[in-house]
Amino acid sequence: MSSRARLDFEQDGRVARLVLAAPKANILDRAMMEDLCGLAEELVGRRGLRAIVVAADGPHFSFGASVEEHLPGAIDEVLAGLRRLLARLLDLPAPTIAAVRGQCLGGGLELILACDLILAEETAWFGCPEIKLAVFPPAASALLPLKIGAGPAAELILTGESWSAERAHTVGLVTRTCAEGSLEEVLSGWLETEFLSRSPAALKHAVLAARRRAREAVESDLPELERQYIEELMAEPDAEEGIRAFLEKRAPRWSSDEESA
Repeated sequence: MSSRARLDFEQDGRVARLVLAAPKANILDRAMMEDLCGLAEELVGRRGLRAIVVAADGPHFSFGASVEEHLPGAIDEVLAGLRRLLARLLDLPAPTIAAVRGQCLGGGLELILACDLILAEETAWFGCPEIKLAVFPPAASALLPLKIGAGPAAELILTGESWSAERAHTVGLVTRTCAEGSLEEVLSGWLETEFLSRSPAALKHAVLAARRRAREAVESDLPELERQYIEELMAEPDAEEGIRAFLEKRAPRWSSDEESA
């Protein structure tokens, strides 16, 4: 079993749990995405599931994707790998519930956008910090407007700020919130009252129906956004400069600033 992600079963096999298992940051790098995609593949044809929980070990859900893998030569496969993972999550035969505590940023946020429901501790923070590195999040750009509308999605993507669990719940990103330290207890109660007694066949067809718009976004919109990122944005010197400045822990030197100096 991989040390980066694992698959657990609970409630006599009625609940599966996909776990990011590389705390405390749970970086969603290519290895993590491959692990999660392979584990999700094991669930696609499984019968009898009532729910699939997407969770993480440690105090934080995920600090996001690997910044190093956003450099030229690696980013193409990173974006393609994330799209494969999101598509596989949208194929799963039961409701997917993201259980979030702590930081949920960048690629971690994009991961849970493919989940049907989000339960968040009051400790959770959600953000798309990519703009601070002179890039943008293709998957979030495709899926966030479906979740919360164009205006709030633009605010999150364009400012790079993080939202508290309370703010995320207010705009509809988070389905339910719970007190610090009560995530597992509240999740267990939610599963018991709303999912475990349901028909697995009905749940499967209901979630596949509810995901139609998200599937269209991942299949049609996301490839075009990836093309824009790779062919257009990465042709701009600022994109690589933003990544390198972050890695080198220095202030970025934007090309337009140098031209106007």
